[in-house]
Amino acid sequence: MAADPIHQFEIKNLFSLGHVGGQEIAFTNSTLFMLIAFAIITALMIGATASRALVPGRMQAVAEMSYEFIATTLRSSAGTEGMKFFPLVFTLFMFIVTLNMIGIVPYTFTVTSHIIITVMLSMLVFLTVIVYGFWKNGLRFFKLFVPSGIPIYILPLVTLIEVMSFLSRPISHSVRLFANMLAGHITLKVFGSFVTMLGGLGLVGWIGAVLPLSLTVALTALELLVAFLQAYVFTILTCIYLNDSIHPGH
Repeated sequence: MAADPIHQFEIKNLFSLGHVGGQEIAFTNSTLFMLIAFAIITALMIGATASRALVPGRMQAVAEMSYEFIATTLRSSAGTEGMKFFPLVFTLFMFIVTLNMIGIVPYTFTVTSHIIITVMLSMLVFLTVIVYGFWKNGLRFFKLFVPSGIPIYILPLVTLIEVMSFLSRPISHSVRLFANMLAGHITLKVFGSFVTMLGGLGLVGWIGAVLPLSLTVALTALELLVAFLQAYVFTILTCIYLNDSIHPGH
């Protein structure tokens, strides 16, 4: 029987932390892997740079390249003024890319395959844009929905489209990451189960399993690329949205 490709996404309670208002508060496998990601990031960014060397070692080089990569991305998208958001953007990128990479390891859990996680991350960005946009620009933040140079007779329609586009950002921002991680891991599980089933048929099955095994290896390599790209896409969109709160005019 083929393995259930959806079973790997099940959130399981590891132990109870108590009850609030009749609802159980539990420590789940999702929480565990988020803490593991936090520990890995902390070890990389603090442990690897605690004794900084003029000629960096491997871990220090990774930490420094991560810092420069996000700093360059943020500056190119939101300008020098956008660097005030560097802690937020850097944390989001490192958190997402680490969770994505952990999820590729067999018998682990892919936290970003759950839309509740990606929605909360995207809502954090969305609310930051709104709060900072009004705090910095006041009512001028509404210029974001009124592009300059638009003929007056189609301005209401364009404004409506801009408002709908703005409100849909959390949906597209979260679903893109969630859907890519979910689909990729389901595909890996399906091809992996083919290998297992064919391998149980003896010599003929082993020969037949060569193709799905090769595809599984290739898909794993592709998933590594997707894990990084999806973290980068989430980050670059965050930078673009933050730029709108800094410079709302078109």
